[in-house]
Amino acid sequence: MKRVSLTKIMGGFALVAVLTLAAGLPAATAQVPQAQLNLAQFLDVEEQEWGCTSIMVGRLASADGSVITCHSCDGNYRTWLRIEPGRTNRPGSMKQIVWGTLHTETPWDARRIRVKGEIPEVEETYAYMNVGYPCMNEKGLAIGETTIGGNRLLYNQEGLFLIEELQKIVLERCTTAREAIRLIGDLVKEYGYGDNGECLTFADPKEVWHFEIMGGGPMEVGAVWAAVRIPDDHVGISANIPKIGELNLDDPDYSMASDNVFSLAEELDLWDPSGGEPFKFWKVYSGRRPFSTREFFVLSTMAPSLNLSMDMDELPFSVKPDRKISVGEVMKYYRETYEGTGLDMSKNLMVTPRRYNRSMGEWEEGEPAPSPVVNNWTLRGNMGRLLNTLKPGAVESQRTIAISACSYSQVIQCRDWLPPEIGTIAWFSFDNPGQSPRIPIFAGTLSLPPSFEICGQHRYREDSACWWFRRANRLAMIKWGATRDILEGAVADFENKAFTELSSVEKIYMVIYREAPAKARDYITKYTYDFAHAAMSKWWELGNQFFTMFARGW
Repeated sequence: MKRVSLTKIMGGFALVAVLTLAAGLPAATAQVPQAQLNLAQFLDVEEQEWGCTSIMVGRLASADGSVITCHSCDGNYRTWLRIEPGRTNRPGSMKQIVWGTLHTETPWDARRIRVKGEIPEVEETYAYMNVGYPCMNEKGLAIGETTIGGNRLLYNQEGLFLIEELQKIVLERCTTAREAIRLIGDLVKEYGYGDNGECLTFADPKEVWHFEIMGGGPMEVGAVWAAVRIPDDHVGISANIPKIGELNLDDPDYSMASDNVFSLAEELDLWDPSGGEPFKFWKVYSGRRPFSTREFFVLSTMAPSLNLSMDMDELPFSVKPDRKISVGEVMKYYRETYEGTGLDMSKNLMVTPRRYNRSMGEWEEGEPAPSPVVNNWTLRGNMGRLLNTLKPGAVESQRTIAISACSYSQVIQCRDWLPPEIGTIAWFSFDNPGQSPRIPIFAGTLSLPPSFEICGQHRYREDSACWWFRRANRLAMIKWGATRDILEGAVADFENKAFTELSSVEKIYMVIYREAPAKARDYITKYTYDFAHAAMSKWWELGNQFFTMFARGW
């Protein structure tokens, strides 16, 4: 995703003060002009991790035969979302390609939008879930995203498409992962790619693919790209670093690439085929070591038998997990802060509790325990620097999978034994995935609550669903030791509710579907509404509870 520079930096505690003040004001506060209340100016840039994590699971590696792809949209990106309906277009009509949608406040906010160009429309389009990085359509096609950078020489802003625009187009026009990859290849060859290096993880009910794309260089308004299929019994991950290695283009069932994948590297002196070194996409077009902490953690814990090490030059592109992975376990990975492992940033922050024994008339010391004011989301920024100033080495900074700077995330499950409208589910959450519940949004859902269409990144707004979760989540972080069981218990309750009810929802849907397919979609739309409202109400209640808990001190 595009990186954003913050020019005004204040401490993390300033954000707490803003939230505390805003939450105590009447609802009219939601109308404060953006210029008067710009939350970005209060954020610690080191606490804001601009990047994403996408985990992929093949159908034979998942516990129930699902194909899974994911996306955590980490950073200051829009949180509004809605279902874009399918359309019938007039012959000869054109589709406008726009830039600037990632930081709009509502679907109708045109302040940052500019038309870059246009392409011919198709006769009919599919409905799709429009988030910052569009992710799922009614036919069961799903997409995850992470920005991977790559050689800056490749970037060419004259190209027509940003990555999010390509995602929209393939969701409107494609039904499978392979179709989506081929369509993107055709579009960028004709019109050019104007974005930074990106990875898309395409899933359908049969398979999942890892796709990487970069610009075509300063002399070519095109693109270079490669795609590798994750074997059905494997899992993979993309976390902001190019990973695709050697390509076997003689096996199109597992590898695809642009026509210029080798020739462009030669033209730009990035690779010499006569030098004897094998062509590796990541090495030629990036050069960075193709993994970091997140990739290592996920692959090594899913397949501990491989004895993977951070000292390795290159990790396997994908691994066969030692046991099959459930969708609930994937959700758990998105709550991960490495607590209890060697990567735990809080491992040195133990305190010795003291309790006054009235009968003895003296203070007693207990066993060392984690400090109740510590959490692994705030230790990368000002708090970690403060602690390391007081005692060097107290906090070893790590990039965790769950971060408080996350805009939204989804774990998308594609299942081929049900119609795609209900067989594909985006388990969606606002804000920090380590603290928020997941709301089931089915591929056939027709609409979402109006509060989902209001972004939470510009100002405090009680008409934005995001803030109903963020308010409680930020308050909980102030004294995590006191709030953790409450919040995590609520997350577990909603997860259990969703998994318990899913079978009944599917059965009812199928009964209605056989008689009236349109009414079946009305049914799952209402279910998503009801689930969302229940989750929002619970998190608002939790925010009130945490304010009460901390009313006499933090």
